[in-house]
Amino acid sequence: MQGTMRAQVVTAPNVMELKNVPIPQLNDDEVLIKVKYCGICGSDWAIYTGKYVPERLPLVTGHEFFGTVAAVGSGVPASIKTGQRVSADICICCGACYFCRRGDGLLCQTFEQIGIHTKETSGGFSEYLKAPWRNIYQIPDEIDDYTAAFIEPMTTVIQASRRMNPAIGSSVVVLGTGLGILHGVMAKLRGCAPVIVVGSSKARLEKAKEMCADYVINYKETPDVVAEVKKLTGGVGADYAIEAVGSPKTYEEAFRMVRRGGLVEAFGICAPNDNMALPPFEFVLGEKKVTGSCAGIGNDWGDAITLLRYGRVKPLPLLSMAVPLEDLESAMKEIQNDKQLVKVIVGPEISQRVNF
Repeated sequence: MQGTMRAQVVTAPNVMELKNVPIPQLNDDEVLIKVKYCGICGSDWAIYTGKYVPERLPLVTGHEFFGTVAAVGSGVPASIKTGQRVSADICICCGACYFCRRGDGLLCQTFEQIGIHTKETSGGFSEYLKAPWRNIYQIPDEIDDYTAAFIEPMTTVIQASRRMNPAIGSSVVVLGTGLGILHGVMAKLRGCAPVIVVGSSKARLEKAKEMCADYVINYKETPDVVAEVKKLTGGVGADYAIEAVGSPKTYEEAFRMVRRGGLVEAFGICAPNDNMALPPFEFVLGEKKVTGSCAGIGNDWGDAITLLRYGRVKPLPLLSMAVPLEDLESAMKEIQNDKQLVKVIVGPEISQRVNF
């Protein structure tokens, strides 16, 4: 497909411009996707402000996308047809490096993600983007358009849950009330109890209570959140803690919240030069553990679609607003200033805002 499309381009830190740019041209093994909706993620804000991958600018961001097939390359299987509703694994891996050969694609030495690193393919804050056909996942009719916008966020939660691998009946504390709420939903789905969610927004904590949390802790109302978590877990601390904020302070708190032998799942992204203070004593005699998870990959997409299709996860209470592509920059700033907003999605095809 020839021509131009509208795209929001981060040209420099804190500078975003709506431009007409060329529609991505397909290689034989690629699929062109017409974007229906793309969610705004915290990493989009980090790229916009220059905290994350500033060397990649200018860049069209947006990775929580889905849409319809607009065109296919000559080598794409016949099962992928124009008009199909699809999502795509955003991870682009080489398949040949040491890590890929071991099945660790997220550690690929040339690892890129659509809408985070890749310039050529564009990101979801545009009218079109392209992806390899092997990354394409069809969306069944049972998943409505608004729910489909949560497929990519769900893949990250699924991957983190796989890494954490909590036992049935184990206690989980989640720090953060953005994607953190979906982490809590996944913990509950896996049979964890109690599920404790920690945050500073009363509105978001109410959502957490509605969707997954046995207990919520408000930073603004609790002088010692670590002591409160220990109180709620019989004085020993949580079996697992998920840091979904991206702050050295909350990472340090998460480490103190887990019991001896407990595990911290590192999910929130800090700046590359951020540091935290952890006592090595606790690693040795306390046998505490840390694992990390940065994204979903591969059939995490298939599993996310299955959970959404059959209603095991119902994310729509988190949806706050849909905005036109032209409103992206202002919406990103609104999210920072209004903590009642949880998930905001961007629709290149809509012309006015929709509030939920």
